[in-house]
Amino acid sequence: MTAAVTGESDEVLTRVDDGVGFITLNRPKAINSLNQTMVDLLSSVLIRWERDDAVRAVVLSGAGERGLCAGGDVVAVYHSARKDGVETRRFWRAEYLLDGQVGRFAKPFVALMDGIVMGGGVGVSAHANTRVVTDTSKIAMPEVGIGFIPDVGGAYLLSRAPGALGLHAALTGAPFSGADAIAMGFADHYVPHRDLDAFTAAIVADGVESALAHHAIEPPPSTLVAQRDWIDVCYAGDTVEDILAALRGHDSGPAQDAANLIATRSPIAVSVALEAVRRAAKLETLEDVLTQDYRVSSASARSHDLVEGIRAQIIDKDRNPKWSPATLAAVTEADVDAYFAPVDDDLSF
Repeated sequence: MTAAVTGESDEVLTRVDDGVGFITLNRPKAINSLNQTMVDLLSSVLIRWERDDAVRAVVLSGAGERGLCAGGDVVAVYHSARKDGVETRRFWRAEYLLDGQVGRFAKPFVALMDGIVMGGGVGVSAHANTRVVTDTSKIAMPEVGIGFIPDVGGAYLLSRAPGALGLHAALTGAPFSGADAIAMGFADHYVPHRDLDAFTAAIVADGVESALAHHAIEPPPSTLVAQRDWIDVCYAGDTVEDILAALRGHDSGPAQDAANLIATRSPIAVSVALEAVRRAAKLETLEDVLTQDYRVSSASARSHDLVEGIRAQIIDKDRNPKWSPATLAAVTEADVDAYFAPVDDDLSF
């Protein structure tokens, strides 16, 4: 039987079927975007099931046809950041602690990364120990488009992707496929969308390993890996300006497309994103990166560009953000460094 985790909300549904705990994010009209209630409920059920010997595996999915999770509730972030940022920092803190829980979960944790999986959706799935993508998967860390910086431990994965593929994904914010996700280290297994119901039934009947053996197939070639020749060269520059110049100087259409996309993003956000991914490469654990994320996000909550980016893309939908600083040249090293300053309530795992 499917039920809400507690009597407080039906936005996270759970059931246990013959030892397999199923979690369904249940805000389909919002593509299951995470809010404070959902994050708190997810954390509590994972704690309970990890300790429960009757639960041998967990499966995470999203309700509806559009995807697992489109990210966090950015409208709530907008209103909080306009006020004082307290509520949105509370949300991020709980969210990042949850992402750490997912990364450390001691039992098989199968994340069905079907359809749209972006931002916070990556946080609750791509750190799991068994990550499944499909032919409909559309994965992204699109934060720079709203004046924000890739968070939820995304930089841990981005910094460890082959070559400069992670920097390309971080600075453009462009979506990538399930096959790309496997190549980049965001996922492990490829199961056709049409087979997901049979796959999950097999997990209950025969266990995770057997279900994968019978339903996972070889993914198609990664289109991003096929473009590493220009991606690795162009993203080797020290600054975003250097990277843009290299992309503009390349004769491939995709390089020009990437340059055009980056040029529309928040100058401070892409500058901080570049630094965040490079710093994450030197951090040892997911928890270290999540601690960095909380510092960076806390600074973002005080920034002009986060509020302005959400306004332009989500609230007014004029798609015409007025970034400040307005150009990459106006972003200083001190501006970037300020995003990484410790905060009074640093995360503790």
